[in-house]
Amino acid sequence: MADHTILGIPGALRAGSTNRQLLAEAIRLYGPAEVTIADLRLPLYDGDLETSEGIPDAVTTLHAQIRDADAVIISSPEYNRAITGVLKNALDWVSRVKGGPWAGKPVAVMSANDGRAGGEVGQYTVRHALTPFRPKFILGPVVAVADSSNAFDEDGRLKDERYVKALTAMMETLRAEVELGRQSTR
Repeated sequence: MADHTILGIPGALRAGSTNRQLLAEAIRLYGPAEVTIADLRLPLYDGDLETSEGIPDAVTTLHAQIRDADAVIISSPEYNRAITGVLKNALDWVSRVKGGPWAGKPVAVMSANDGRAGGEVGQYTVRHALTPFRPKFILGPVVAVADSSNAFDEDGRLKDERYVKALTAMMETLRAEVELGRQSTR
């Protein structure tokens, strides 16, 4: 039964990104849920654009998707030891819309990178950028897939059981957090 709503946010735009594959694996391991994948193809944040034209419709849509989801899963590569520009731009735009959609929202952050650390520093900067919005981070286990271009089989599944085990535990924790949140609002 798909009574949970999940928003997946890939921090890379490329269709074949290993972070999109990792996001798909996370969603599969989460179990039954209604899933939406965010589109981060937004204009660069520009205060003059906001003043002259208002908040773009795509930003308003993303804000509503975050607000309406039971939980958010972010899978993002690390670019130059930091958050990707596309993800940071999306966070900046969403912060301009009234009403904080992130507050108390369960959020799982993971990464896949070709480097040997799997994007751990990038994950730190994603959490750092989200911290002012007060989400409820799922803190462990860390899922940072190293050598990501070789980490998935032809079906898009993770090959290394250690990653599967960590990702499964993270998704079980995320699901439990959604259930806990639902119980506290009853």
